[in-house]
Amino acid sequence: MARLKTFVILMNFKTLIVAGLSVASTLVCQHFGIHANFPLTLIAIAVVFPIVFSIGGAYKRREAALDDYASMKSHGRSIYFAFRDWPESADPASVARTRELLGNVMSTARTMFIEPITLMERNEKRVYESFSELSGHIQTLRSSGLASGEVSRCNQYFSKMMFAFESVKHIYQYRTPLSLRTYSDVFIVLLPIIYGPYFASVAEESSRFLVFVLPILFSLILVSLDNIQAHLENPFDQVGEDDIRFNVERFVDRLADLSARPDSRRPERS
Repeated sequence: MARLKTFVILMNFKTLIVAGLSVASTLVCQHFGIHANFPLTLIAIAVVFPIVFSIGGAYKRREAALDDYASMKSHGRSIYFAFRDWPESADPASVARTRELLGNVMSTARTMFIEPITLMERNEKRVYESFSELSGHIQTLRSSGLASGEVSRCNQYFSKMMFAFESVKHIYQYRTPLSLRTYSDVFIVLLPIIYGPYFASVAEESSRFLVFVLPILFSLILVSLDNIQAHLENPFDQVGEDDIRFNVERFVDRLADLSARPDSRRPERS
């Protein structure tokens, strides 16, 4: 079922339009006897290579976003463990408050990344309000008797968490080159139509069945590659199968499962 869903995503309305125009061009060329033997390398050079290049760039952006998202979670957990383990006697209310604030940071960040970029200014303000509350909470470690060096180390975790957020934000904000994507979109539509004389020539020499098979097949390949690139282009929109999933609730639940200090969970020796 998952494979079928992915296939349906790749075969969209644009596929039908390009395939229809390609078949129509081939039938017109066949009707008027317009035949030509175009080199297939033109499609590879003009369309396939740029799309594959864009797919590679979009995939690298997605992997970089995953690395930075993991950095946000790992440094958030480090802050949580600092509140749980570093003081001589941890305050359960303070630990619970840390878990709540970390959840707020991750939740507001998720909202920003999955919503349209037009709402970015409003959502970014909410994220930094959550960061500000977490920063103020970290300073309460001083009143728990922690040395300034340890509080400073916790602030370094906080700084790295914000840095990771900014890295993901830039991936969310900036896309692969717009001119390259526009170029690919234009030629994906034009080339199957321009190749009508070639498809008509092949069908005339071998089988009339190819009047429909070749233009449809070429259209499916080109548009599918373009759709793959489009889905990887924005790994935050929660549409494609390869999007980044922000499971904030699971992150908070894992912290709750680790609310007790390690020494309090050790079994007593007999």
